[in-house]
Amino acid sequence: MLHIIEHPTRYLFFTGKGGTGKTSLATATAVALADRGRRVLLVSTDPASNLGQVLECEVSDVIAAVRAVPGLSTVNIDPEAAATAYRERVVGPMRGALPDDAVQQIVEQLSGACTTEIAAFDEFTKLLTDDAIAATYDHIVFDTAPTGHTLRLLQLPAAWSSFIDDNPEGASCLGPMSGLGAQREQYGAAVRSLCDAAVTTLVLVARPEPSALEEASRTSAELSALHIDSQRLIINGVFEARDPSDALAAALQQRGEDAMRDMPARLAALPQERQALRAQNLVGVASLRSLVADETHMFDSVASGRTVSEALPESVSRLLDEVAEAGRGMIMVMGKGGVGKTTIAAAVAVDLASRGLPVHLSTTDPAAHVTETLGGEVEGLTVTRIDPRVETERYIQHVMQVKGKDLDDAGRDLLAEELRSPCTEEVAVFHAFSRIVNEARRGVVVLDTAPTGHTLLLLDATGAYHREVLRSSSMPAERVVTPMMRLRDPDHTRILIVTLPETTPVLEAEALQADLRRADIEPWAWIVNQSLAASDTTDPLLRARAAAEVPLIERVQDQLARRSAIVSLQAEAPVGRDRLRALISSAPAHAEPSHV
Repeated sequence: MLHIIEHPTRYLFFTGKGGTGKTSLATATAVALADRGRRVLLVSTDPASNLGQVLECEVSDVIAAVRAVPGLSTVNIDPEAAATAYRERVVGPMRGALPDDAVQQIVEQLSGACTTEIAAFDEFTKLLTDDAIAATYDHIVFDTAPTGHTLRLLQLPAAWSSFIDDNPEGASCLGPMSGLGAQREQYGAAVRSLCDAAVTTLVLVARPEPSALEEASRTSAELSALHIDSQRLIINGVFEARDPSDALAAALQQRGEDAMRDMPARLAALPQERQALRAQNLVGVASLRSLVADETHMFDSVASGRTVSEALPESVSRLLDEVAEAGRGMIMVMGKGGVGKTTIAAAVAVDLASRGLPVHLSTTDPAAHVTETLGGEVEGLTVTRIDPRVETERYIQHVMQVKGKDLDDAGRDLLAEELRSPCTEEVAVFHAFSRIVNEARRGVVVLDTAPTGHTLLLLDATGAYHREVLRSSSMPAERVVTPMMRLRDPDHTRILIVTLPETTPVLEAEALQADLRRADIEPWAWIVNQSLAASDTTDPLLRARAAAEVPLIERVQDQLARRSAIVSLQAEAPVGRDRLRALISSAPAHAEPSHV
């Protein structure tokens, strides 16, 4: 039973580490409230939204009723659609008033990731402040993006309010900040709503895993620092073994119990509830209602007799032979939050370093669990992190030294004010990312990226820079090399897409691949991670989940990926050099094809 539906506030935010089940729980809550006669709007602020897959209906950037659930409506804040509308609001009045080349330059200034984030935030704040929305719905349930993006979203009201307070005339340049002054009262009202415990509740969703619980604790602390204190905790996917003789099942149960017993004190003090692991994915209104009703799926109702395809490579390590032979290049590990990108990235880096190659492992993920995953130093492996705060400070110092050296005091003060805008962080991270891309010309770089939505914003910034360089450079086009060109070069960059053998992660990985291809970047290989179908489990619940994996694994292999490999779920957490090497060096548990 979801206790949050007993005394719900007007605004309910579900947030947490990617892959914890935020969307399922947010959607189940919205359905339950609608079933109780409430008028509910379910909103996704995740750039990689999958509300449509969970509800089995179309969800767009236009509010629409869900036919299967009277009283429930949905909307997806589509960052790209919001950015397009935002650009037109800024640029439209200038068309015809300025020369075409000047208008085009302004459009380029508004084509980056910062504009996309501002535009999405504009749409977000309207839902908190619009009188018509307030009169139409009793509750608004937000399925937020993975934690790093969510915190950025929730910090923006204060960030922009502060920036506008210090810049009452608005930005001093034409760019993403144009016209912010007009939104001042809207942002202030949004801040007040978020901090009011009588109207807003933040539901932290975590798996019974140390990293997810630690991240939820950090999120809780950072939300409290923003004066958002009305918080609850849901631990989702709690597993109880049905076959005590199954070593994998016993280990998974023990691992979960240990994590919950040792959870940070901040989380333990919050009101909390626990949701059991289900035999099947929560897709469709009936399964969402079963979650609220505490119904469980029958384990034997899942078709059996399927096998893991023989054609999958024996190990991820075999895929890396090509990289080892080249001795240089960048491997970008990408995917939805919670699919194990960090673990796979660390394992890839350890494998290549063990072959005698100097390897640089870095991360753009705000959660940054790389060091914990490695469990110590590894010979031949250098580990760094693109820390947004560090990179922003470095970038500001560089700009002040280069552009500010010839300015008077008033000019330097004005430049410093402009650099205090939230956009500066995006630019700074892009510059750090570009340095790493170029470093791969001389050696091996493994990049653990942030969850999908944040990474696509970074690639958007890379594309905007690429277009601006080509437009403004006086050099012949054939002599211009940008970071985007490096990403498109298959000899320089290899994209590894990591997914789980579950419906939603595979769909989101497919959407990621489509986005990459639209940018003329071709993924190199897919990794299906944490597979039960590739293990030898005998536990009935795990076997039911394993059977449901097989069609998805086959779809990845036969329809989606040019190359693919599978990594089985491990009884022991893959932490430390030896376990990481074993994780990707061994074949799936089934040496011969066997029935699930």
